[in-house]
Amino acid sequence: MAELRTLVIVLGDQLDLDAAAFDGFDAGLDAVWMAEVAEESTHVESSKPRTALFLAAMRHFALALQAAGRPLHYIRLDAPGNRGSLAAQLRADIVRLQPARLVMTAPGDWRVLQAIQAVAESNGLPLDIREDRHFFVTVREFAAHAKGRKSLRMEYFYREQRKRHRVLMQGDEPTGGQWNFDADNREAFGAAGPLALPLRTAFAPDAITREVISLVDTRFARHPGRLDGFAWPVTRTQALQALQAFIQERLPRFGRYQDAMWPGDPWLYHSHLSAAVNLKLLNPREVVAAAEGAYRDGQAPLASVEGFIRQILGWREYVRGIYWTQMPGYLERNALDAQADLPAWYWTGATDMACLRDALVQTLTHGYANHIQRLMVTGLFALMLGVQPKQVHAWYLAVYVDAIEWVELPNTLGMSQYADGGVMGSKPYIATGKYIQRMSPHCKGCRYDPAQRSGDSACPFTTLYWDFLMRHEAALARNPRMALQVKNVARVSDAQRQAVNERAAAIRCGEVGVAHA
Repeated sequence: MAELRTLVIVLGDQLDLDAAAFDGFDAGLDAVWMAEVAEESTHVESSKPRTALFLAAMRHFALALQAAGRPLHYIRLDAPGNRGSLAAQLRADIVRLQPARLVMTAPGDWRVLQAIQAVAESNGLPLDIREDRHFFVTVREFAAHAKGRKSLRMEYFYREQRKRHRVLMQGDEPTGGQWNFDADNREAFGAAGPLALPLRTAFAPDAITREVISLVDTRFARHPGRLDGFAWPVTRTQALQALQAFIQERLPRFGRYQDAMWPGDPWLYHSHLSAAVNLKLLNPREVVAAAEGAYRDGQAPLASVEGFIRQILGWREYVRGIYWTQMPGYLERNALDAQADLPAWYWTGATDMACLRDALVQTLTHGYANHIQRLMVTGLFALMLGVQPKQVHAWYLAVYVDAIEWVELPNTLGMSQYADGGVMGSKPYIATGKYIQRMSPHCKGCRYDPAQRSGDSACPFTTLYWDFLMRHEAALARNPRMALQVKNVARVSDAQRQAVNERAAAIRCGEVGVAHA
């Protein structure tokens, strides 16, 4: 066997032929290593759509590597002798292949980084970890931004990146004279619902993907989710088609309705591109450039384009910086001392709350929910119920196809659950059922009344909102942004408090909110 100079490690979310790990690659001296292992679907109970997306995209990328003439050692999940974890498989293959060094692009998961570093060290091999070029900002640059700041607010970071990368800028000023068009991007749908809504950009599974679907349905039969409607892009060509379709068909109305919800329609005007971007099938620079180009060409309004670009150039970069500058301790944060268990029906959708049932069934069917469903429906309920943050984190990481820990953990633990005590958000994002009533028609078909906080017909969201304020009244009183809400709870009578407490207790023990056959 010829001496192997470099074994290039490629993980399931690093599917880019131009990744930094390939810089200097010599097909005569180097080889690529990829592995499908059960641990990546079992360390959390990864949903079938999530696992299938990763495996299908990996197998298609393996073909792209071979077409590019790059020697590849690829271990399938169902291969005889598969060692079951990245660390164990890599250790075995190092013994077999005898590389002189290891090279990889920086991973998106602290756990995986530690595992691979440990394998390299135990085998006495140098490990060259290279910058992930699928971000506008390096971790070091974010750390420099964060240094000396008492709080890390996304808005200021986002403005810096707009200036630095010259995105939606007119000289030194933001295009349109303002940085943020949130005020224009909070509309609900009218009674008629979404208008001129295009069909989902779907990709029929080919033979490779069908093989993966069969494998996942068999190997992970007890895992949540369904695969009969699987239609995600799994190649770069498909991802580029999905990007083009979003820019042309959905972006013009994206901003205006980005916070709106509509029962039974998971796709609306959202991009559905996050999974492709996070797997590195798309580069965020080309996504931002396509959106900005649509504005410059008069194809989409500024408010929509700015709102979309903020999600990528602002929020996506910001949460990655939070993750890598706060780990590993960030995972253990629990500022509100939340200790309740996640309701079992989060894994089935068996709740009689219309908004939650819609979001959960959609999530389990497609591995997808839009950001407002995640923050202000599933996340909001868990926050106000007082669920232990690591349980909420494990659920989000498991069920969504775009979930990789660097992006999922800060969004869940920080933004959604306020478990970091304000590192990301300046206050807990809490609301009564009236918010959901304002942004969707779910309440019309629900047995609960969002205007009631106690009694048999009281909306659990509304009950838990007041219960949350009461439980954390002293701590929240110290937060200036919570002053009005704390004043309101101070006016609640003892009798009303007792009624809320009793209703909240019934929700926690499963007497309220659970769908009964």
